[in-house]
Amino acid sequence: MTDPILTLRRANKSFGPAHVLKNLDFNAYPGEVMALVGDNGAGKSTLTKCIGGIHAIDSGTFEFEGRPVKVNGPRDASALGIEIVYQDLALCDNLDIVENMFLGREERSGLVLDRTSMEEKAVQTLAGLSVRTVTSVRQRVASLSGGQRQTVAIARAVLWNSKVVILDEPTAALGVAQTRQVLDLVRRLADAGLAVILISHNMNDVLSVADRISVLYLGRMAAEVKRSDIDHTRIVQLITAGRSGELGLTPEQTGEITHGTDGAQP
Repeated sequence: MTDPILTLRRANKSFGPAHVLKNLDFNAYPGEVMALVGDNGAGKSTLTKCIGGIHAIDSGTFEFEGRPVKVNGPRDASALGIEIVYQDLALCDNLDIVENMFLGREERSGLVLDRTSMEEKAVQTLAGLSVRTVTSVRQRVASLSGGQRQTVAIARAVLWNSKVVILDEPTAALGVAQTRQVLDLVRRLADAGLAVILISHNMNDVLSVADRISVLYLGRMAAEVKRSDIDHTRIVQLITAGRSGELGLTPEQTGEITHGTDGAQP
């Protein structure tokens, strides 16, 4: 088994009295798509922001490439090779594809922008991802479709020699054809050796592209399983109840209340 490139062990995060992440273990593996699923309020966004450096974990360990690290801000995460593509994509409609991909990280030749170098690298990155839906890197983002915008956001994330890419609901509000294009791109990222963390509510997308699935339930990791070892029904059970047969959290962890010495319900 390939060792995980990113590992959290017994991670906790609270906001005042709200204990959001509870002794949580999480792994991401190079060359694989790890789907992160859970109901609203399960802790997916908080976990993502802890990995991305927006929030620091209160306790627990954060390991990257087998060594303990401190991630106290987004720059620390980027320096490790962790990039996040948020659901809103954070693209500027009035700029073209190249300008968006290098926004905030522009290359210069002396005192002026090195537009030729940036354009060449943008073209190489899109070609390396086998992107064929973008005809010119000088197109303004305002003219792109939803799927093309998602492609540009993902390409921007991998431009900087990323090792872990987190995708937050990348197919939300996309049509069938555009969703297929984005999922194909997600698969190519993993096939290129990156660790991809896919956050999605769409179980069809998860089952079609994931290698492993992590299920969060009320801030706890209910299960981390290989895609081949689970089906749609069991995933839904884990998401909604924290358990599916013998898989998942204990009744105490899920908040179930038992009565009597034999644990039987009245």
